[in-house]
Amino acid sequence: MKVPSRESAILRAILQALRRLPGLVVRKRHGSAASYAGDADLYGCYRGRHFEIEIKRPGCTATPLQQHRLKQWARAGALTGLVHSAQEALQLLDEDGKSQHELPVHDRA
Repeated sequence: MKVPSRESAILRAILQALRRLPGLVVRKRHGSAASYAGDADLYGCYRGRHFEIEIKRPGCTATPLQQHRLKQWARAGALTGLVHSAQEALQLLDEDGKSQHELPVHDRA
């Protein structure tokens, strides 16, 4: 399957795939004056676990601030990850909740 090259197209494909999962609630986070800079693109809950997903085009990575926000959520118990496709998003939310796409946690002093 060809991966879309625009982040907005990747987002639509991910939302379409995730919304097929029974019991999953997912929302797109829209930037506003009331939102926090660096928060992930998608958030929701699946099988009782909160998740935060940052979406990037293939070859791109999260900004340092986005990585920091994902690490904050991970330390609080959320499933977090950076994904480049619908397949990666589904892998992130797989049965055991483990993903090769999760960001490593490195605390900065």
